[in-house]
Amino acid sequence: MSLVVPAWTRPFVIACWLILCVASVSGRPASAQALGQPDRGQPGDETIQAWLAAEARRLDGHFAQDVVSREDFDQKRAGWREEYLTMLGLSPLPERTPLHATITGTLDQGDYLVDCLHYQSRPQLYVTANIYRPKTTKPGEKLPAVLYVCGHAGRGRDGCKTAYQSNAIWLARHGYVCLIVDTLQLGEIAAIHHGTYREQRWWWHSRGYTSAGVECWNGVRGIDYLISRDDVDPARIGVTGISGGGAATFWIAAADDRVACAVPISGMSDLDAYVGNRVINGHCDCMFLHNSFAWPWTRIAELVAPRPLLFVNSDNDAIFPMDGNERIANRMERCYSLFGTGDRYDTLVSVGGHAYREDIRRGVFQFLNLHLKQDGRPVTDSEIDLVIKEGNNAIHPIPPERLRAFKTDADIPADQLNTTIDEHFVPLGQPGLPNDGGFAEWKSGLLAKLKRLSFHSFPERIPATDVAVLNGADLGQFVRTDIPGSFPVDVAMIQRTAEPKRVRLIVSLEQADEIPDGLSDESVYVVRPRGVGSTHWTQKNPPNYVERAHVLVGRTVDAERVREIIAVARAIKNAHRYLPLVISGDGAAGVLGAYAALWEADIDEVELKLPSLTHQSNDAPQFLNVLRVADVPEVLGMLAPRKLTIRGLTPAHLEATIQIYLAAGAGDKLVLQGR
Repeated sequence: MSLVVPAWTRPFVIACWLILCVASVSGRPASAQALGQPDRGQPGDETIQAWLAAEARRLDGHFAQDVVSREDFDQKRAGWREEYLTMLGLSPLPERTPLHATITGTLDQGDYLVDCLHYQSRPQLYVTANIYRPKTTKPGEKLPAVLYVCGHAGRGRDGCKTAYQSNAIWLARHGYVCLIVDTLQLGEIAAIHHGTYREQRWWWHSRGYTSAGVECWNGVRGIDYLISRDDVDPARIGVTGISGGGAATFWIAAADDRVACAVPISGMSDLDAYVGNRVINGHCDCMFLHNSFAWPWTRIAELVAPRPLLFVNSDNDAIFPMDGNERIANRMERCYSLFGTGDRYDTLVSVGGHAYREDIRRGVFQFLNLHLKQDGRPVTDSEIDLVIKEGNNAIHPIPPERLRAFKTDADIPADQLNTTIDEHFVPLGQPGLPNDGGFAEWKSGLLAKLKRLSFHSFPERIPATDVAVLNGADLGQFVRTDIPGSFPVDVAMIQRTAEPKRVRLIVSLEQADEIPDGLSDESVYVVRPRGVGSTHWTQKNPPNYVERAHVLVGRTVDAERVREIIAVARAIKNAHRYLPLVISGDGAAGVLGAYAALWEADIDEVELKLPSLTHQSNDAPQFLNVLRVADVPEVLGMLAPRKLTIRGLTPAHLEATIQIYLAAGAGDKLVLQGR
């Protein structure tokens, strides 16, 4: 590995790298750095955390098989790129609409100029920014440019860009054009990053929306703006930033090949750290895509290869721990070696916590100089931070309020969609309705999309669990049964009938259950899938560890619940082979049962009471990307021609379901009953 860092820092960095290599060669993994103590207040805590950690290690382990040669990588790259954009909510790519870039003021700082500007990455999605540029240039000269993406530095109405102005000033003074952009949440028009971390917007998962996708697209459009300028060389564009900006550096560089050089600072760990050591708890949603295709996380960085990449971290950073840094560094070294471009990948490790320091600044600027200006000389002036600390206050070279793109609150556009962009950014699916005679083709197409985008982890057919454990249990006594390839759940037989006409499986999300009336001729079972009963886990908002960690390993809690319901349903059907199997449930539990029937032909009938009607509601189960395909009424229609009984809703609520059943020639199998 070639470590391109300032000469005076090399002894320390090389020492760190030697330690890394010795650990790797000896086979001893770096000691794990957990973020806080694990939850142990609920009976299911230890089990769910162990399951998630094992899944994370399994996925990260796939990286070793990702590529075996450059030819292999080249064959896979296009498919990976499409999956990557899909997981960011960017496939299909949004239209590159006019940017309407507007400069609202220019500051003359002596040897450099600063433009205050805004552009629209999509219509009415405003990005507030500053352009730092040399005051004096040669006629017709085209300069290298850097897109600087910001971390989580709250600066209120002035925007987070003002906190990082010293980096942009250095770049402008050294012959760069630097576009520094606000984040969605901490910009001049403050929106939301923390949808599932804090705001309980679980429908983000179903919508396929993540704030990481917005930050990526805002950056891609920022590059569009840079290359539109007469003073920018489009072949020499770099991107860098720290923390949230480090993550955004990866998002943008992996998505856009126009990035010639990427320098993420404290911006990525791996699944083993995020999930196994709960490091996800220190991060908001802009740090993560929805891992719908169950990627090893480092594959995101792999998409940057073979372009120059400097992976910068600190040795005492709790939210980017060194054990994760070392695993990623080893993987990326192997990746670049396949291209014969090991000199384009480097690692810089600084002593300290989560922050910029002198050695980081020098290393970052030298790497940019080397790959954007072919200048490998040591950087000697980056120690001038330009920000003076007086107590708890920071005095910047430029007063932050002067860097506003929108000078007053009255200037903020009334048509802005920033604050509601999560409702617009990812298009909803348009499944339509089947034509007469076209139901089978319509259904198979939707099933294929759902399988790819929402239930990617499901095998071709989910194996049955073993409910023989019920034989020794009393009626109503819940016992645990292991689900093959998944998680233990609670099952009980609550009614045994000598000569049943049907067998029923009730899906329950409650701690206590009542047997519905009128089931005297049925044998009745109840399943409590993960998170209910003896598998209940600790729920803290924020950081919503369990629910968010599921998404990092390519699942949702509710998708795994569907898997578990199917496994139990198949076992019950095996035990009552010649009897119709009915699955039923109230509210969200009923929708879970309906999805189980969608994937399992052994379920003969479905009965629901007041089912949730849209995944846009937190009252409904959440599945990755499901709203990019269809919503609950269409999925219920896909159950045709099986009998479907729905209580508590009127035909007006279920118009699409009714039309689909009629198109399937099964109108008589859809039964709507009053409350």
